[in-house]
Amino acid sequence: MELTEETHLQTLNVGIIGTGNIAPAYIRGCKPFEVINVVACADILVDRTRAFAAEHGLTAHSVDDLLANDDIDIVLNLTIPAAHAEVSLQIIEAGKHAYCEKPLALNRADGAAIIKAAADKGLRMGCAPDTFLGGGGQTARKAIDDGRIGAPVAATATWMSHGHESWHPNAGFYYLKGGGPLFDFGPYHLTALVNLMGPVARVAGLAQMTFPERIATSEALKGQILPVEVNTHVAGTLEFESGAIASIIMSFDVWGHHLPHIEVHGAEGSLSVPDPNQFDGEVAVVKGGTREWVDIPSTHTPNIGRGAGVADMAYAIQSGRPHRASGDLAFHVLDIMCALEESSEQGRHVEIKSTLDQPQALPAGLPDGVLDA
Repeated sequence: MELTEETHLQTLNVGIIGTGNIAPAYIRGCKPFEVINVVACADILVDRTRAFAAEHGLTAHSVDDLLANDDIDIVLNLTIPAAHAEVSLQIIEAGKHAYCEKPLALNRADGAAIIKAAADKGLRMGCAPDTFLGGGGQTARKAIDDGRIGAPVAATATWMSHGHESWHPNAGFYYLKGGGPLFDFGPYHLTALVNLMGPVARVAGLAQMTFPERIATSEALKGQILPVEVNTHVAGTLEFESGAIASIIMSFDVWGHHLPHIEVHGAEGSLSVPDPNQFDGEVAVVKGGTREWVDIPSTHTPNIGRGAGVADMAYAIQSGRPHRASGDLAFHVLDIMCALEESSEQGRHVEIKSTLDQPQALPAGLPDGVLDA
């Protein structure tokens, strides 16, 4: 690590485990931040590790060697969801701060073990998504915090398509345990809702596996039959600790729709929130007594990408403040997702036992590459 000139913060070195489809986005997203420097990578596929390292100017390692490298401060866990818990625990056991792709884990027990292991060692655990730190999510958060729509009373959140088999080169794992629309896209929408409205108290859900298999039409997998192990349509209702109620639909069974990504409805108006899988997008408000939606100019820089949560954690490690894309936030989202499926199976409301403080909003007007005032 080295001291940056402008911020007087140390630059923390970052290593990556898992060099699949999402890894290049993290390389791009980490670059604007002086507080972090991606230096190394590892993957169980040795040739892929070497190719990725050569392409991005990194050093290639085995997983064990990367974890033993004293020059690496934070390790990014970009493995497949089924490996998230095991790899995150290995990172923490090696004495490194960990940041994991979503979801944190596939069940509460593994998620709780990760959080406890990090706390026991005095290490930070971060987890995607960090899209809520973008200009769209933070502009929407500021509008609510400023009272533009009054106290939130209701919300809707939807993500619907007919699945990934038509385009993804490795679509099969999206239909295996740890995949499905709830665990794949649910973290974006649920994290955004918690950012905007605070923690959830209880849920009710219905879920089904509509088709037992899928036929891939992507160029890489054309004609392959993909077995389905997970629910592919999930509809639920969330009651927040504030008393507000949200409706959510996550589906791989829908050919097309006109429903919004997220809307938040308050006592004095309604807010249109952009796609929580993106960092930017238009935010609009309609006030009570009118029918005209008015765009809200972005109050926060949209020029960030995947990796902003890692940079925010690097700031927090050095300042002592909580980081925003935290393990606690990811565990709360995991708790909600598990509860929605349990509610469907058991035919009852399910209480959410985890809670947390609403993530701190980013200051408005920060320059590119800076996450603290």
